[in-house]
Amino acid sequence: MGRAPNILLIAVDSLRADRLGCYGYRRPTSPHIDRLAAQGTLFEQYWSPHIPTTPGYGSMLTGKDCFGTGIVGLRQREFAPGCESMAEILGRAGYSTTCVGFTGNAASRGFDRYLDYKAWGSLAEAPLRKAEGLNDVAQPELDRLIGEGKPWFVLLRHMDPHSPYLPPPPYDRLFYWGDECDPAKYSMAPVMSFAPFADFFASWMPPGITDADFIVASYDGAVAYMDACIGRLLHQLEARGVAEETIVVLTADHGETLYDHDCFFDHHGLYDCVLHVPLIVRYPGRVPSGRRLTEAAQHADLLPTLFELAGLKAAVPKDVTGHSLLDVIGGAAARHDAELYLTEATWMRKHGWRTPEWKLIVALEPDFHFKPPVELYDLRADPGEEVNLAHARPEVVSELCRRMEAHITSRTEATGRPSPIEVLVDWHGKAGLGPFRSSEDAYRTLHIGSADSARRLQAGVGQASRAASG
Repeated sequence: MGRAPNILLIAVDSLRADRLGCYGYRRPTSPHIDRLAAQGTLFEQYWSPHIPTTPGYGSMLTGKDCFGTGIVGLRQREFAPGCESMAEILGRAGYSTTCVGFTGNAASRGFDRYLDYKAWGSLAEAPLRKAEGLNDVAQPELDRLIGEGKPWFVLLRHMDPHSPYLPPPPYDRLFYWGDECDPAKYSMAPVMSFAPFADFFASWMPPGITDADFIVASYDGAVAYMDACIGRLLHQLEARGVAEETIVVLTADHGETLYDHDCFFDHHGLYDCVLHVPLIVRYPGRVPSGRRLTEAAQHADLLPTLFELAGLKAAVPKDVTGHSLLDVIGGAAARHDAELYLTEATWMRKHGWRTPEWKLIVALEPDFHFKPPVELYDLRADPGEEVNLAHARPEVVSELCRRMEAHITSRTEATGRPSPIEVLVDWHGKAGLGPFRSSEDAYRTLHIGSADSARRLQAGVGQASRAASG
């Protein structure tokens, strides 16, 4: 057997699958990513069940669900004992490992090197050339690693689809024609009146904005700008002659709510726009090109899949909950679970259960959007999750709750630890406050201020005092 392959993991923060051309989007946001998909295998039903960033990457980089990692909240800093990361295991296997753009988060531990770039900013700093900044540090690092002659693992955390959406020209107005401050339009009124996020939105959105379509178009423009920069990275692999010996993966930690479900321009709410993310795998000669798979898969499946592709199946920890997808990629019948246990703990603490037919969402305490404590959606008749059937179909709620509780019991017995979402009562960053007693209480307490506050929150800088107060 020859040298182990390189692994390039392009992990995009807040990228919805349905905003890419290869996933059917009407706008030309992703020609380079589409080409990558045509050269590899695309999973149409790939899910991030644990929201937001820390649990999402935690599952992706360990092969474990939230019970295995112990992580469900953005602000958590300690993984469960014995939980090893992809970087740690690959390092022991002789890989050089580098992480770009993810220093300080608990999920990114174990790399040899950490490189950073400017991924946040306000309207005063616009445009934000996030992806170019990433390339400026990542491309010399790739050259260095290629020159070493050893196998390498590089994680690139792209931030362009994460708010603030402030791409450079021509991408800033590529998908918008008109006046975003037209006084005859009112779609931004509920956005700017949502007090917990109003200061954050004002820090990067145009003053006097009235048209939400401009912000949606800015998100799409940010994706298109990032796609162009990803194209440069992929060309670099070809130009350096290592494309054939490099596994390239593109995925996202979670999706994004744009003007969806009143969870404006963020990524909270256990709706499919947040849970459904892309997965594209390219490895010439081992992964079929142009293949599209409809089998359900999730983040915990990534580590065992990559390790088997790299000839490191024996290095997969015995207690991972994910499954290698190589059998499915190779054409075997699906044998993976199509039902998912869901969690979120950024701005709301909820869990749920998703089947191909139904979505159940259960609030563990009142949320700041004043949403009902139980939500039920018929995903086949109502894929946009607009009609809550919890009162109309109590028998379905009961059955999904039964399945969810049975899963929780099974996993807590297997780990010997309590359910992490149920015991994380200070998820909001206000030490000692405990669960909110009402939606009004949550609405008055939770607040995010500037873009720098958001950056510090993700990095865990001063998180105890600033997480809920901006």
